[in-house]
Amino acid sequence: MGRVLQFSDVHFGREHPDACAAALEFAHATPCDLILITGDVTQSGLPDEFAAAGDWIRRMPEPTFVIVGNHDVPYWSLTSRLFHPWRAFERAIGHPAHDHEFLSPAVMVRGVVTARGWQARPNWSKGVIDLDQTRKAAEALREAPAGALRILACHHPLIEMIGAPMTGEVKRGEAAAHIFAEAGVDLITTGHVHVPFALPIELGDHCSYAVGCGTLSDRERGAPPSFNQIDWDANEIVVTAVTWTGSEFEPGQIWRLRRRQDTRRPATAPDRELPDDWEQPPS
Repeated sequence: MGRVLQFSDVHFGREHPDACAAALEFAHATPCDLILITGDVTQSGLPDEFAAAGDWIRRMPEPTFVIVGNHDVPYWSLTSRLFHPWRAFERAIGHPAHDHEFLSPAVMVRGVVTARGWQARPNWSKGVIDLDQTRKAAEALREAPAGALRILACHHPLIEMIGAPMTGEVKRGEAAAHIFAEAGVDLITTGHVHVPFALPIELGDHCSYAVGCGTLSDRERGAPPSFNQIDWDANEIVVTAVTWTGSEFEPGQIWRLRRRQDTRRPATAPDRELPDDWEQPPS
């Protein structure tokens, strides 16, 4: 019924050249509804890194959807970090940093920025999420066409994976995950930790899932380069970590996730026909 290829943390400047080339070949050989890239397309936000990242992304099959990561700020320019952290990304990559959205009959994706140019704590690489932006994205995804897979894309995991080689430490991350789960978002797709995972979010009906993607860089953290192939039908979502063997990509770990059935109230699903005897439930 649908397929998304998710790439993340390519880190041009520290990219794995053979894996990046093979990923392009895989993408062109594998029909899909969307190429999703969840941040850190550069290592230090340098002009030549953005040029290489933009060229690689433009060589991907369309459509593509790219969000920013913490490495996509101009690392060595304090002025840029403070006043326009995403200008270089938007110019080179051609995707907006904020309120980015993709919609088709099969899938809807909404992006929320969790990276910051600077913040009031020593480690600026950690995540922050704005709850107003969260609610705006959640409401947009709630109104996705009936049957479409609803994906929230951000760079930092909102829910920490136990045993991961690093953490996102996203301020207000758990509150945001709760809002997305209540809105019926199917997947929260992220990068940052450089290892793949798929975990149920222990909120609501447990049918919202946190899906993390590996890296295509040489900055490996105990796992080889990889990306995710996300397939779904009406009843199931299958996440496959497509893993680099040293010479090619092959299917690796697979997660099978029970898919939420569309249970939106008729009042919030205008694309559905109301039964003749339906009445507004009491508030």
